[in-house]
Amino acid sequence: MPEKTLPHETTTPEAVSTALKSGDGSKPRSLGQDAWRELRSSWLFWTSGVLLVLLVLMAVFPTLFTGVDPREADLRGHYLSPPNWSHVFEKDWFGYNGQGQSVYARTVHGARASITVGVCVTLAVTLFGGLLGMLAGYFGGWIDTLLSRLTDIFFGIPLLLGGLTLLQAFTHRTVWTVTLGLATFGWMQIARVMRGAVITQKEADFVTAARALGAGTGRILFRHILPNVIGPVIVVATIALGGYISTEATLSYLGIGLQDPVVSWGVDIAAGQSQLRDAPHVLLIPAGFLSLTVLAFILLGDAVRDALDPKLR
Repeated sequence: MPEKTLPHETTTPEAVSTALKSGDGSKPRSLGQDAWRELRSSWLFWTSGVLLVLLVLMAVFPTLFTGVDPREADLRGHYLSPPNWSHVFEKDWFGYNGQGQSVYARTVHGARASITVGVCVTLAVTLFGGLLGMLAGYFGGWIDTLLSRLTDIFFGIPLLLGGLTLLQAFTHRTVWTVTLGLATFGWMQIARVMRGAVITQKEADFVTAARALGAGTGRILFRHILPNVIGPVIVVATIALGGYISTEATLSYLGIGLQDPVVSWGVDIAAGQSQLRDAPHVLLIPAGFLSLTVLAFILLGDAVRDALDPKLR
């Protein structure tokens, strides 16, 4: 007598294929695809993304927004002239500063120096701090002890104070010297995050299998461990980027950061403090763009964190 097969016991190649698919009938998603799906439904991501696209375009292609030279001055004709809000995208839209220069033109061109410093510092601290954290977390022992104590020493030096001290040694400070000053004292948090993430992953089964198959240290670190620990590092770096931009502006405001003839928001904020009572627009407009940029990067970091951390969904 033939044995009956219950419907729920039927196993066919089609059933197996269906079981391996996700609930909506699509192929299994990777971590990156899953994160992108979450980001697409996040208003934080779209709000910050639109703002950052506009700001990056302003930094890379300022002539798309204005054809006015930010250093062109007419002291007699435009001294502290107020904004003309009806002249959108025109030379006098945001008024003029104490040198008779267009505040709108300087705000547009100032985005390049400020954002360049923030991006370059973030890349430098992510590469350097990430590498030290990977080495400390993977090898452990005396290497971990040495690198961890080095990190603790630098953690005891505040970023702003360290930047002030180091940049005092330069008589002519450019974007690259300010980047060096901030990167020297800004890598420690990335190193700690990377170290902790590597420690949790280095004993995972896939790492043990790769080691048993004869994979070298470099292959294990960069092909197997790094893709699984890069998420928290990206989140920290994205949020920190806005902080580096504000720190650069603070240094420039104190006269230790960027200097004329470099056009940056920090330089304009420092120059506008003396006219705050008579012409507040000279200071408030570049300060507003600075705050908007920092806010956009923080919102983007929050959105990426929510997308990469399943516990926050």
